[in-house]
Amino acid sequence: MKPLNSGGTGLPKAPPLVNSTSRVSPKFHRRPVPHQHPGDNVAVLADGHVLRIQELRGRRDVLVLAGQVQVSVYTLPSLVPNSPSSTPPADKPSGTTHWESGQKRRKDDPSIDSELEVPKLSTKDYDAELARLHIELVKLQEWIRHAGLKVVVIFEGRDAAGKGGTIKRITESLSPRVCRVAALPAPTERERSQWYFQRYVAHLPSAGEMVLFDRSWYNRAGVERVMGFCTEAEYQEFMRSCPEFERMLVRSDIILVKYWFSVSDPVQEKRFQARIEDPARRWKLSPMDLESRSRWVEYSRAKDEMFRYTDIKHAPWYVVNSDNKKRARLNVIAHLLSLIPYEDLTPDPLELPPRQAETGYIRPPLAEQTFVPDRY
Repeated sequence: MKPLNSGGTGLPKAPPLVNSTSRVSPKFHRRPVPHQHPGDNVAVLADGHVLRIQELRGRRDVLVLAGQVQVSVYTLPSLVPNSPSSTPPADKPSGTTHWESGQKRRKDDPSIDSELEVPKLSTKDYDAELARLHIELVKLQEWIRHAGLKVVVIFEGRDAAGKGGTIKRITESLSPRVCRVAALPAPTERERSQWYFQRYVAHLPSAGEMVLFDRSWYNRAGVERVMGFCTEAEYQEFMRSCPEFERMLVRSDIILVKYWFSVSDPVQEKRFQARIEDPARRWKLSPMDLESRSRWVEYSRAKDEMFRYTDIKHAPWYVVNSDNKKRARLNVIAHLLSLIPYEDLTPDPLELPPRQAETGYIRPPLAEQTFVPDRY
């Protein structure tokens, strides 16, 4: 059997989006694009190089691209024609955008996502793509169990960046016995006296398991650093120890994947307001979340410093542009599938056996049982 995400029969190949269409092609263009202009759709490769996508041919191109060549796709703030030229045409009317085949659209067009100014991903298309990726996740799950893999996926980022929603979309089709979520509360007094990584080690996977950390040991480099919950000495020790700790995990045959969800200031504010207005989601907001708004720059500085120390070759950070939740979820799932080679172990269809025949057993009267009232 061929691995599904390494040239086999798994993820479909994307139509050409850049000057070269194959990751292994000798013509693959890896030189950084010298000039990037507002509105360019740019793809950032895992090695940090940037490619400009000359054409945005539709949602599937962008989604599958992340799974095929391991890139992150971004759209710069304002739109210009799909051309490598840096100068917009003189006849471009104010407030219009140019998309496929020179078509013009207003910025207030309902088919344009106001957050990113890219074509909206319809619920129908999103659900169809998510359903396809769920099937691939089930195949990955079975391979993890069969091969005895140990997988750790870390989800970090700003508040309201979409980490929890992405985790839910990953786990909803998987077995909790194979894929589980570790979302640790604030440490107790006893845990504060332990080695810092000790309470996280207890949640690491055994063979045949995948653990998704909804925030992780990087709390020390983020919220604890900014809010003053750790001393300077504790922070510096974490920065020295963390890269070695993660190298130790990798040497122990743990597959470690780290995602940082990046969200813009206006989008985060919009999501906070939505949570405030929705009683069903108000629990997601804490005083700490609100405080983070007033310390935006400090969090940015802490994140940049964290990347400087911990974006290592053995466990690199993958940045997720999460202003658009639907695209971010699909991009992350496709990217995760691309990182772990797996095979299709889907069992053959089973046949349902016939129901056991009645043997004269008489069940107790239904009146003796207590039922939930039928209110609906």
